[in-house]
Amino acid sequence: MTRPNIVLIQADQLTAKVLSMYGGRTVKTPNMDAIARDGATFLNAYCNNPVCGPSRASMMTGQLSSAVGCYDNAGELLSSIPTFAHYLRHLGYRTCLSGKMHFVGADQLHGFEERITTDIYPSDFGWTADWSQQEEPYAPSRMSLRSIVEAGVCKRSLQLDYDEEVCFQAVQKIYDYARLPEKQPFMLMASFTHPHNPFVTTQEFWDLYDHDKIGLPGVPHIPIVDRDPWSQRYAFTIREDEHIVTEPHLRNARHAYYGMVSYFDSLIGRILKAIEDGGFTDNTYVFVIADHGEMLGERGTWFKFLPFEWSTRVPMIARGPGVKKGYVEEKGVSLMDLLPTFLDLATDGNPPGLADRLNGRSLAAMLAGDNASRTDEVMIEYTGEGVYAPALILRQNGMKYVHCRTDPPMLFDLKKDPDERRNVAADMDYAEVTARLKKEIDHRWNYERLEEDILISQKRRLFVQQVLLKGQWTGWDHQPFVDATRAYVRGAVDPNTTATKARRRLPFVAEIAPDHPRRGKPTIDLRPKR
Repeated sequence: MTRPNIVLIQADQLTAKVLSMYGGRTVKTPNMDAIARDGATFLNAYCNNPVCGPSRASMMTGQLSSAVGCYDNAGELLSSIPTFAHYLRHLGYRTCLSGKMHFVGADQLHGFEERITTDIYPSDFGWTADWSQQEEPYAPSRMSLRSIVEAGVCKRSLQLDYDEEVCFQAVQKIYDYARLPEKQPFMLMASFTHPHNPFVTTQEFWDLYDHDKIGLPGVPHIPIVDRDPWSQRYAFTIREDEHIVTEPHLRNARHAYYGMVSYFDSLIGRILKAIEDGGFTDNTYVFVIADHGEMLGERGTWFKFLPFEWSTRVPMIARGPGVKKGYVEEKGVSLMDLLPTFLDLATDGNPPGLADRLNGRSLAAMLAGDNASRTDEVMIEYTGEGVYAPALILRQNGMKYVHCRTDPPMLFDLKKDPDERRNVAADMDYAEVTARLKKEIDHRWNYERLEEDILISQKRRLFVQQVLLKGQWTGWDHQPFVDATRAYVRGAVDPNTTATKARRRLPFVAEIAPDHPRRGKPTIDLRPKR
């Protein structure tokens, strides 16, 4: 049996809450809607750390980000830790990455055989969190609400520049795979930066929406003084006090965000068309996910870095061979479930031996509509700026408990209170649940050791970054290599222009057989007349 192909399409900062398959009523995403109709939707899918780098490290390794030492957006994922790209490559897959992964350090591949674009964000330790700075909130990435008050329409943006290249290269790679004579299975990841802030979109996608019908947040603005301690610190981390966000600003930002989501959906459409053109549709799994969510003005705040649903809940939809059409799964799943899932799909349920103990669990049975062996729980952590100690989150059977040493606990009953308006951790009616979930967290994480390891890591990385900026700086950023001597028509490789172009045609046109009666014979007599 031919192993199936796997295409993973990732958005950056796309909250599940705005999408139609998750109950959203405004955003237009025909391509994602089609995937959901033809396949499965995981209704309660979560990232395992609501910030780019740690979330992606967890996703690729099938382990919690703390288990692989990737704590914040400058966390280094060690080259020695296997990822799903390593395992699939071991199984004979071509593995290719187009787009963002936020890898930090000298290894910019982490198992991918090819990486055909550079990253959009830096690969050094410049965004290291620093919990020793507690006089005022520390924000190494310098995020602010400027991107909210300036939201609107653009002709072009840095993120459009990037995502257009990512999509072009991904589509080109699919066509390249289709023209190869040997049909080796492939795993292609296309990772985009939309709809990450700043919230700007082109007129084409802005015009998809009636501005007057852009809804306001379901949970209105909560004054900073009335927020929980984590949210208070975060407000100053993103410098909320620098800008006054008016209702027109808020509506502009949400309108532009919706346009950005529709633009991301259009990129999915280009990739799906290439899969169809290449003849891969029937033997290819397509997964659409995001690395984390976006608060989008809910509770009066923005971006990610928080324990709330808009920040931690992500889309996860999939179609492919054997996936139950139109299936909706309500049990909790997470991004770190993808590695064991890919291995099950690639081996028909007989994965190879693993080098590490995984935290993720395969979704293969759930894709076929069987969730009987699955418990309803998700482990989430946050270890970056905005907290001063590890924040650990356990969601079980609709209850979400948040523990951080420096803060009072939080507990939300998501079934009764999906907007997380009421913290019931101190409510006597929930005393048993609170105690049980806290005990589970104590059992699953070694809190004191984790906090110590994070502080040591921060100190090391802050020192190394300071030193490497002295004298001549050498970047780790990925440099895609293009060998022009092997591109298109080249005399040293194949001077036969016609044959070279014929081989690049899709669908392939067979060469005239050697014994064909017309092969090598001119159709007219070109000899000179006597």
